[in-house]
Amino acid sequence: MGFLDFVSDAGLTVLDRWVRTRSYITGYGPSQADVSCFKALKSQPPVEKFPHAYRWYKHVSTYESEFPSLPGDPSKAYTTYGPESSELPVNPKDAPKAALVAEEEDDDLFGGDDESEDEESKKTKEANLAAYRKKKEGKAKPAAKSIVTLEVKPWDDETNMKELEQNMRGIEMDGLTWGASKLVPVGYGISKLQVNIVVEDDKVSIDDLQAKIEEDEDCVQSTDVAAMQKL
Repeated sequence: MGFLDFVSDAGLTVLDRWVRTRSYITGYGPSQADVSCFKALKSQPPVEKFPHAYRWYKHVSTYESEFPSLPGDPSKAYTTYGPESSELPVNPKDAPKAALVAEEEDDDLFGGDDESEDEESKKTKEANLAAYRKKKEGKAKPAAKSIVTLEVKPWDDETNMKELEQNMRGIEMDGLTWGASKLVPVGYGISKLQVNIVVEDDKVSIDDLQAKIEEDEDCVQSTDVAAMQKL
């Protein structure tokens, strides 16, 4: 018979018990069966009453942008999916009683609450969970980065600029990548060192980096930020 409604408590109970041991309405991956049932729900099932349906709804919602491309027949109604038979009341106020009857009669289909999942069911759940985690990881936002041009000024024309640069590049910070550098004449035989760096904004403080460079008091007079741009 399949699902009859997702409005009454009884109808949502059938859905909740259907996905209790399933990650998807049918098969081992998201399909148009999930899309049809998802769209038939007016809102997210309350977690305190229907925890399994809530979990399924939240999981399927992560595929919402992919609904049109999921496999299956999008023309099928949600009522074509679900258990072969279900007892649903006409009047929603009778839902709790009907849900209790359904629970007693459907033990052979869903298994009692005290029955342990078999090995195959556990493996299927683990595989689905691994696929879900991989998908979530793939959607992780990349770290915010900036490209910064620093200018490092020596004390005078006798400063060893090779030593200055070597000491500077010896600084290591998580999220810091040193780039190309060049000497830029400023006059009177003095050149400043101009260097590009890429930093992860949440990990590297430019002020802290400048302070570390300026710790080389024998070579470095001062540092400045010449340019900064978000990547």
